Order: sequence, then structure tokens, then C-alpha cells
Amino acid sequence: MSLFETLKTRCRDEWDAYTRHDFVERLGAGTLPLPVFQDYLVQDFHFLVQFVRANALATYKSRTLADLKAAHAATGAILAETDLHLTLTERWGIPRAELEAAPEKQATVAYTRYVLDSGMAGDLLDLSVALAPCTIGYAEIGARLQPRLAEHGGQSGEHPYREWISEYSGEEFTAASRAAIAQLDALAAGGLSDRRLDELTDVFRTATRLEIDFWQQALDSGEGPWAGS
Repeated sequence: MSLFETLKTRCRDEWDAYTRHDFVERLGAGTLPLPVFQDYLVQDFHFLVQFVRANALATYKSRTLADLKAAHAATGAILAETDLHLTLTERWGIPRAELEAAPEKQATVAYTRYVLDSGMAGDLLDLSVALAPCTIGYAEIGARLQPRLAEHGGQSGEHPYREWISEYSGEEFTAASRAAIAQLDALAAGGLSDRRLDELTDVFRTATRLEIDFWQQALDSGEGPWAGS
């Protein structure tokens, strides 16, 4: 069993609450209110900016050429991911300057700074485990939601969040997820003590809980500042 599967099994309740959160289910059904999705996407833009910083930290923490290449590839994938956010927000008439000036909300700050702190206080494995719920979880969510597109006329149909689902179920993001899983196993090669596995489980569980809070933050936004955009 991969380290990721081990951590997911140990945190099954939190993982299911994250990947099957009401935000995700309503997004997949196409019933998520647009202002809620917009609020999420604006915060996720800030989230990704901080995750680029986290992967830059991963580059610094790397000790081998393979690890450096993995961190470089992950950074590139996140930067490409921001293109989707810019495309959608610009379509709604949210200027890039306004997007970048929007304040980070509490759950955004809590999650991203936790990831950065995990990397600063620990090693590359701690940082990679803290990143895993996002880098791997979104691919899992995308794959599960992808069949929903067929219910709305297929890839070119009327599903309001077709582009988001297609992004995270697509081959590029799926490949990045597989690479992240392999990287965790490479970093854990040689085995982990029970104490070390418990430490990593705590990191993974906390990051997953913060993902849950991030979804809930968007739902709690109601009619956000971009309503009617």
C-alpha cells in the first residue's frame, strides 16, 4: 500500500468529509450557486499563490536532483492551474487587479500557512504530506465528478462547472497527482517508524480538516461580493 493510501485509510472520516463535502456534491450536480463558486475561486487563487511558495520551499528542502525536478514540476502544474482561475474570473468581469487585491479569508490563511509551517518546521516529507490533500485529493474529486458531465450533455454540454471538473479530471492534473503519490513513496523509502507514521498522520489529518474548512468557507459566503457578476 502506498504511503498516501495508508494516510487516507488512517484518516478515512476526514477524507470522506473533504472529498464528499456538500460544496463538492453541489458543484458536481451543477446546483452550487454561482456567487458561492466565485467566492471559492477568488480564495483559491490566493490559495494557489501560497502553494507556489510552498513548492518553492520544497525546492529548497530538496536534497537530490530527483526531488528538485519533482518540486519544479509541481510548481509548474500549480502555475498552470491559476490560468483556469484567471480565465473564469475575467469572464465574470472581475479584473485581475481586483482579484489579487481581494483579502484572504480566515480559512485560506489557516490552511496555506499551516502547509508552509509544516515545511519550515519539518522536512520535505512533512511538507509533501501537508500538500497531499490538495495535490492528490482534487484529482480524486475530479475523477469522481467527471461522469456528471454526461448528465448535462457531455464535455461540451451545459454543466455550469464543466471547465473546473474537466481541469481536475484531465490527464495533466491526474499525472501530477500520480507523481505526488510516487514522490511520497520515494521520500518514505526505507520505511517509517510507528512514531514517524503517527506524526505524518497528524499532518495529513490536519491538512484534510483545513480543506474541509476551505469548502465550508465558500458555502458560508452566501451571496458574496461577486453576486450578479
